[in-house]
Amino acid sequence: MSDCCSTGNSRYDLIVIGAGSAGFSAAITAAEEGARVALIGYGTIGGTCVNVGCVPSKTMIRAAEALHGARAASRFEGITGDAHISDWSALIARKDKLVTKLRNKKYIDLLNAYEAIDYIEGAARITDDGVIVGGRSINADKTIIATGSSVSVPQIPGIDETPYLTSTTALELEQLPKSLMVGGGGYIGCELAQMFARAGTKVTLVTRSRLLPEAEPEISDALTEYFETEGIAVRRGLKYVSTEKSDEGVSLTISVDGQEETLNAEHLLLTTGRNANTGSLGLEEAGIETLANGGIVVDERMRTSKPGVYAAGDVTGRDQFVYMAAYGAKLAAKNALNSNSNVYENAAMPWVVFTDPQVAGAGWSERQAKEAGFNVKTSIAPLDQVPRALAARDTRGLIKLVADADTDRLLGAQILAPEGADSIQTVVLALKYKMTATELGETIFPYLTTVEGLKLAAQGFGKDVTKLSCCAG
Repeated sequence: MSDCCSTGNSRYDLIVIGAGSAGFSAAITAAEEGARVALIGYGTIGGTCVNVGCVPSKTMIRAAEALHGARAASRFEGITGDAHISDWSALIARKDKLVTKLRNKKYIDLLNAYEAIDYIEGAARITDDGVIVGGRSINADKTIIATGSSVSVPQIPGIDETPYLTSTTALELEQLPKSLMVGGGGYIGCELAQMFARAGTKVTLVTRSRLLPEAEPEISDALTEYFETEGIAVRRGLKYVSTEKSDEGVSLTISVDGQEETLNAEHLLLTTGRNANTGSLGLEEAGIETLANGGIVVDERMRTSKPGVYAAGDVTGRDQFVYMAAYGAKLAAKNALNSNSNVYENAAMPWVVFTDPQVAGAGWSERQAKEAGFNVKTSIAPLDQVPRALAARDTRGLIKLVADADTDRLLGAQILAPEGADSIQTVVLALKYKMTATELGETIFPYLTTVEGLKLAAQGFGKDVTKLSCCAG
């Protein structure tokens, strides 16, 4: 790992601000293009995903799934099972060990493999010809901002005097909470609410809209039902009135149809969104335009409103997934060095929510397709029509396809299924290569798989799949 301050040379081909997944993607791409790169990090190297996001949350979710799997074994006749957490602190410690291992392997250790990358620590500020870090000027013709995002705290009266958890601190608790209120019904709120509930915490999830408001309504309603079956209290369509510290821990007053009600729990976990990390960059002074949510405005080639400055990842306020951050940053680096020839494309972008059942989607939802002007047709295949689900004795879920009624072209799909995350990539390929629903329905799928449900849903546009034999059609 090298530092510009020790080399005595502050002139680079490219400056990358941010040392998370997007920053590393940009820096490595540029180094492979033969550029000399200054990679500026501030805070823990590796960014959100490996340190406080995907990696720690998903390992805890998997642990909770193991608990649930044992308890749900009785769905098979002749089997009984049970599981419980014997040492919460050991589970947290193992999670932390994995985070440290991946941070070292995928970030810190990688720096030694790229001599063209100088890693510099410190808060950066944009200037006319580069950035200033720790009072030192670092110069380059091109700069990429990839500073990520951080937790957004809703403006609830009393929140500043109320102790609350974030998605980061919730996974650092030394003891498993007895009760927990989760504010926010997005993917983080849903994932952590179910994880804690399965671990043994009494959970109430409160949201101003519905669970996963960007998902299809049929999927949101079904997931709510499954959560309630597991003992999670889901309160939807409400307003946050106030919050305060209480004898039990925290109280939250909500309003539903004009009627106020106070809820109590040991902890309050806020999962109501994220803000772009742009505070110290001097964007306004540099003439870099931002969105209402604080994200940096970029065009289809990742260019900001300031010539020579690009942005990628969560800091742009869009497509906040680690793989899209890395993808966008790679394009930004190539464009910065090679005449802006690469265009960002997200029409077939997959997304996944790691609840159980998992929720996954790609392309347009029914609402989005209609708003885009399409004459829409839809097909829904409940999982009780999918042989894999029947064999697994777990028919929770559904598959919904959206297509253009005029051309039959597939426009999008969403899957609610225990193995939905591993099935959505088939939809991505179908969208990328502009398949019709008929072509998808005529494609050969392996039997007794969840992904076979896509074939059944596609066939459902034109026939009653309940009247087909196995593998027919």
